[in-house]
Amino acid sequence: MERTFRLVVSCPDRVGIVAKVSNFLATYNGWITEASHHADPQAGWFFMRNEIKASSMPFELDNFRIAFEPIANEFGMKWHVEDSNKPKKVILLASKESHCLADLLHRYTDKELNAEIVAVVSNHTDLKRMVDWHNIPFHHVPVNKENKAEAFAEIGRLFGQYEVDVIVLARYMQILPADLCEQYSGQILNIHHSFLPSFAGARPYHQAYNRGVKLIGATCHYVTQDLDEGPIIDQDVIRVGHNHTIEDMVRLGRDVEKNVLARGLRYHLEDRVIVCENKTVVFS
Repeated sequence: MERTFRLVVSCPDRVGIVAKVSNFLATYNGWITEASHHADPQAGWFFMRNEIKASSMPFELDNFRIAFEPIANEFGMKWHVEDSNKPKKVILLASKESHCLADLLHRYTDKELNAEIVAVVSNHTDLKRMVDWHNIPFHHVPVNKENKAEAFAEIGRLFGQYEVDVIVLARYMQILPADLCEQYSGQILNIHHSFLPSFAGARPYHQAYNRGVKLIGATCHYVTQDLDEGPIIDQDVIRVGHNHTIEDMVRLGRDVEKNVLARGLRYHLEDRVIVCENKTVVFS
């Protein structure tokens, strides 16, 4: 794919934002290949994402940032600009269930994800052979009641060692400590096997079965210190009925889980997600 710069902006809404940014890009002959805007009248905030042909600009990102800074200051923008040719470093965490991890590794091998998966971390060894087949480093870090502090200190060390940009909990059945959630805020994605906010916490398919629901789903969200309450990136559902057992729901739900996680991760990797308080704007 052609190299682009991705300019992502959020700021208080007012007249002239689009015109100012468009004029800035036109001044340097910037060729916009994709433009997305959204105004939230209740919050009074404006959100924007532009993709620009890198070859059309007369400078690289460092000078782009310097040139754009006065406009960002004028409008009080929260902003960043990224290079599509610099894939984000991703580390995957999983436990025993393979469907989400296997799906992401398959998509990565097929070059569907513009990322570099640098390692897989697990509290079990069940998935090691699969990860080894993909020639990706596998780290076994057991977690139990007695060693949680040491285990998560080691996991945090691995995050630092690999200089990760994105952390994906691909059915990792452990709760990350608050310090890691805070340190990597907005960088940790989780897949929860229910349509949040319904059935948060453990055993959501069992909860759904006991309530006799007619729809089950999955939710990709950012991880915060509050369990299963982080900003939602993507969701989907599938219909079920009274004749479906818990095992049926688990089987059907797995397809939804892996698709939702892959979509959410792709949106994040392509800088399509802007977090505003506990919600997201997703330019999909």
